[in-house]
Amino acid sequence: MTVVGIDAHKDWHTLVAVDEVGRRMAELTVQARTTGHQKILAWLAQFPNVQVAVEDCRHLTRRLEADLLDAGHKVVRVHTRLMAGMRRGGRQPGKSDPIDAEAVARVALREDGLPTAELPGPMREVKLLSDHRRSLVARRTALQAKVRWFLHEIDPDLHVPSRGLRRYHLLEELLEFLDQHQGVIVEIARDLLQDIASLTRRINDIERRLDKLLRASHPALLEVPGLGVLGAAAIIGETAGVRRFTNKDAFARFNGTAPIPVWSGNKVRVRLSRGGNRRINTALHMAALTQVRLGREGAVYYDKLIARGKTKTEAMRLLRRRLSDRVFSAMRADEHRGTDAVATRPEPGTDVAEPTVIELRPAA
Repeated sequence: MTVVGIDAHKDWHTLVAVDEVGRRMAELTVQARTTGHQKILAWLAQFPNVQVAVEDCRHLTRRLEADLLDAGHKVVRVHTRLMAGMRRGGRQPGKSDPIDAEAVARVALREDGLPTAELPGPMREVKLLSDHRRSLVARRTALQAKVRWFLHEIDPDLHVPSRGLRRYHLLEELLEFLDQHQGVIVEIARDLLQDIASLTRRINDIERRLDKLLRASHPALLEVPGLGVLGAAAIIGETAGVRRFTNKDAFARFNGTAPIPVWSGNKVRVRLSRGGNRRINTALHMAALTQVRLGREGAVYYDKLIARGKTKTEAMRLLRRRLSDRVFSAMRADEHRGTDAVATRPEPGTDVAEPTVIELRPAA
């Protein structure tokens, strides 16, 4: 087997091919353009049974990955922290594009279960919409904080409820209030309020679109108690396909809910993982808090842990891990359902036989 490692940059891509024991076989540097991608595909044709590994920086490799996948190649992603250790253990000191590309290839040879690149689909749409909504909410929050000071300067007795600047009726009332005043501060405050109203409409539109997408693609995930549309969207976007995880334990290590072993000897000890994907971890934590607050099934488990002598923090960590397993099972079920739906869909132009109807009559 030949493994080709790619060190990607904005203007240039460097490729290094290694054999099954990690010996360097060939090297190529091309421009990060469509013509360069075509040269890469022609260069890869000389190797039998080739696997491509890219450094996991998707803002640079997204188009290249799509071209490789369209050509039928398998593409895996290598995290940068794995490359650093491989470079330190290499015989050639220093850091260069060929050295990095070779490190990517050797990591792909050594490590099993690396994330596999896939063509963009509904999950990427969810990821893009979720990230865009977050950026819009951050912009709205900054404007809300700024306009509050202007409103206080215009009228110190004016009361604006906490989290009230996202309500359309309150924004309209404040605009009517500003019509009774004049000055530069009033003009700026009016512009800010109009921007907040516009951002709120766009944020609500994205939430409705995410709700429609998730109900069509991940209905089982939305049935997890305490997990709303926004939390589910964050998990789907950051997971990028649950099929790449071998089991629920691997998914828990990915999202930071699995403890880290810190023992040497006969006494087994673990500690809290500070790593993992923090957005998924946050979504699971919010779902756990919601379950405990509303008294759902997680609250029963939480109360049992407290009764056994666990602290509130320890009980919440265990509930978060239990939710991770529940989310993993739900996402597996949703992906199997989507795969079965595609497999059973008839080809265009084919005749579908009518189902046989059997009439059941009650016994005499």
